[in-house]
Amino acid sequence: MQRYGMVIGVRPEKIDEYKQLHAAVWPDVLAMISACNIRNYSIFLKEPENLLFSFFEYHGEDYQADMAKMAADPKTQEWWSVCMPCQEPLETRGEGEWWATMEEVFFHA
Repeated sequence: MQRYGMVIGVRPEKIDEYKQLHAAVWPDVLAMISACNIRNYSIFLKEPENLLFSFFEYHGEDYQADMAKMAADPKTQEWWSVCMPCQEPLETRGEGEWWATMEEVFFHA
């Protein structure tokens, strides 16, 4: 199992919309998240900085293949097309990233 933390900005005028979207995530999107071996997925909001922090555990064998599977899914693509206008990627994110990945520096189980 691997843990991932990521961060992205959220446009202040889109915070309410983003919250509403995530209060009722589409069932097909939730099913794809599970099918791609992601568990314990959370997104947190930090205001007034307007940052979203996501955390999830990956329980599969091939993270890149599972992420490619998710990215190829038409319903997930549609979901992203609704959510992405709410988000504001960090300028310091890595090449090819939308959400900036973060280094885990501490864990206690």
